[in-house]
Amino acid sequence: MKRLFLLLALLPLMATAQRPMRVRTGVPTDSIRLSDPAVLADPTTNMYYMTGTGGMMWRSADLQRWEGPFRVTEFEEGSWMGPRPMIWAAELHTTGDGLYYYFATFTNQAVTIDTVRGNVIERRASQVLRADNPMGPYRAFGDAAYLPADRPTLDGTFWREPDGTPYMVFCGEWLQNWNGTIESIQLKPDLSGTVGAPKVLFRASDSPWSRERDDQGRVTWNKVTDGPWLFRTATGRLGMLWTSWVYDVYTQGVAYSESGTIDGPWLQDAEPITPPGYGHSMLFRRFDGQWMMSVHHHSKDQRGRTVRIPHFFPVDLSGDRLRVHTDGDAHQ
Repeated sequence: MKRLFLLLALLPLMATAQRPMRVRTGVPTDSIRLSDPAVLADPTTNMYYMTGTGGMMWRSADLQRWEGPFRVTEFEEGSWMGPRPMIWAAELHTTGDGLYYYFATFTNQAVTIDTVRGNVIERRASQVLRADNPMGPYRAFGDAAYLPADRPTLDGTFWREPDGTPYMVFCGEWLQNWNGTIESIQLKPDLSGTVGAPKVLFRASDSPWSRERDDQGRVTWNKVTDGPWLFRTATGRLGMLWTSWVYDVYTQGVAYSESGTIDGPWLQDAEPITPPGYGHSMLFRRFDGQWMMSVHHHSKDQRGRTVRIPHFFPVDLSGDRLRVHTDGDAHQ
């Protein structure tokens, strides 16, 4: 039901998606409402750019005060996404070619691809858009579709192996497979499409820390896989952040590749890596060299509605494990 709750939370945004945007300036980070915040520190413009679910863009010179939101995507009527798709978990990436790449999940609510246990599965998939500057407009530029049309996929992120091979790492939606997956697929050298078939890296059931109750009330692993992000420590160890739930609390874990490559096998840490209520993270490096983790935090407003607020934690990658610093402490 977690994805359904997110959909309901996005309905007001969807209803106003084509109204003119009111751009604000000097907005503190904790006054922004944004799920799945992803930050690009762009040395060309010396600015930080933050996007996420909803597809809007914010920019800042100091990570404290922001200008936005800006609408930065454009879609073609004839694409599988439709002219006004829902946008989840957008990320910005650069590859050194002077272009900017927008990895995101797009949902065309006009197309149904499956029905599983009463859940109507809409056409949803991760795809890559491109622009020549960080503010867009980001448009489709390659293959019509990157991932299979009969599966809902989400939270695509970018990774490049040491040999230069690019990949998209993404989630297989639990609403269809009932045991969420983290998968990879090779990208073309210019990121304009995919090569071959996806490969499952691990499943939700591999988690030693996530929890839910099944239909009989028994405690078991949570079905959700969410928000993968890959990184390397200073020792060269390959890790992956990802998020699930501990009952009704959004929670983030980490796994490490035993082989040091994307193929794994992936060994799960026994304990979460951030405090309860934080998740869907990514890493970026501040202009002063400090590594940071961008997450959102769940809270409740006075009417009991879930509010998602971006938050930044300093992290330490100097050893063979990622360490997250919160209030002077480190979670490992």
